[in-house]
Amino acid sequence: MNLHVNQTIIIHNIRINSIGNSSVFQIGSAGIIKPLSQLYNTGGFTEPVPELRPPQAPWSQFPHPTY
Repeated sequence: MNLHVNQTIIIHNIRINSIGNSSVFQIGSAGIIKPLSQLYNTGGFTEPVPELRPPQAPWSQFPHPTY
């Protein structure tokens, strides 16, 4: 079966707050969406990242003025 779709799409403004590795952002129709993942080590890293330190309270980082 052949399906022909003609569309006119006008987008004046679009806002995407977050998109992840497995997200699909689609405007209009698509016959088949093929998954594709391309991950690159652009920094040349050879070891995992170090563990995160526990967060400090923001008020302990700056001295408060005394009156």
